[in-house]
Amino acid sequence: MDYQLEVKQLVDYPRCRIYRDFIRTLMSDKNIRTSGCSYLFYYILLCSFANYRTSHRRIDGISYTLNAGEWILSIKELQECFRCHFQHQVLSILKELEEQHYLSYSLLGKNKLIKFSILEWQKDNTILDYSYPCKKDAGFFFFPIRKLHELISMGKCSEMDILLDLWIHAIYNDTQVLGSDVGPVVYFRNNSGVPLTNYSELSTRWGRSRATVCRILKKLEATDLISLVAFGGSHGSVIYLNSYLSTMFQVSDVLIDKEEVSLSLSLPIHIPDEESIPETDLDEQVTVSDSEDSVPNSHMKFIVTKVARLLETQGVPCCQCRKSQYQLSKLSDCIGNYILKIICPYGNMAYQFELRVDTQGELPDPFVHIPSIELTPENNILEGGVNHV
Repeated sequence: MDYQLEVKQLVDYPRCRIYRDFIRTLMSDKNIRTSGCSYLFYYILLCSFANYRTSHRRIDGISYTLNAGEWILSIKELQECFRCHFQHQVLSILKELEEQHYLSYSLLGKNKLIKFSILEWQKDNTILDYSYPCKKDAGFFFFPIRKLHELISMGKCSEMDILLDLWIHAIYNDTQVLGSDVGPVVYFRNNSGVPLTNYSELSTRWGRSRATVCRILKKLEATDLISLVAFGGSHGSVIYLNSYLSTMFQVSDVLIDKEEVSLSLSLPIHIPDEESIPETDLDEQVTVSDSEDSVPNSHMKFIVTKVARLLETQGVPCCQCRKSQYQLSKLSDCIGNYILKIICPYGNMAYQFELRVDTQGELPDPFVHIPSIELTPENNILEGGVNHV
């Protein structure tokens, strides 16, 4: 039996999923400058180090206890990450972030070590349960969109902050955003549905001159990080992000909606004959409520197992825990609509997903995608030579 499955993560408020590997990649790319104001980069970098759960780190024979949202490292190591020439510059950056109530820090080990704590870490990452095992340099964390606007307004944005601003505002396959079906497009959520922007707007946003903004965007385009599609007259330009999906998610069909911080997957699933459906190691963890539907419960159990394995590859820590429970129930009277809840061993719901299952390869009403908006010849994005993702 063949099904077409769509999975969408349901969350409560605007946050962006940031993968640690992505930040590590930016750290190693010396071609992207951090000169100027890079507080967005500094803060996100510190968040990428932050601990998921209480643990211990041993340095120079001394064991330090680190709670969720905390980390400890040497000033020299942080100096290299921040790309600062002197250690006092590192302390100045931390002091500024502390004064703005983003973090707190202290000097340890004869002032050679820095222990910092990200304020509001648990509030921003309540979707993660800190008792779950987690790989330190893998997975993701959530970054609130509101903090982005605060951080880029602290001074003249560096090239690194500008790139992060573009990537965090990328929208892909959103039926309400024109041109997002072509690829991940930069959209600053102005409620127009049109991702057009211009140098004057970007100059005001980033605190840089129009000439500097133009130079930085041309540089990012020359290094194949973005694609600029310019329109004549006063229409402005559209910015597409090259390799966004493969870099951020390592899955070619991942969609992201920054308003919901949703992880959406669309994939076909083949299930063998009823008598030959294999048992999996998650069978005892999956519960499917009885319902009169065209999709048998045994098939839904198999589908939930596939979804759990896929989410595990995306760094969802709950799916790495063999004590988590997966509860599937009907969302509505519409055929093929379900709610999947991932319950931690302590009885708390850690994640919630909406599943849409179709047996014919096309989503049933009311989940039919809105058709792509037809573009007029004067603003046809496809004619702009955008690199497809």
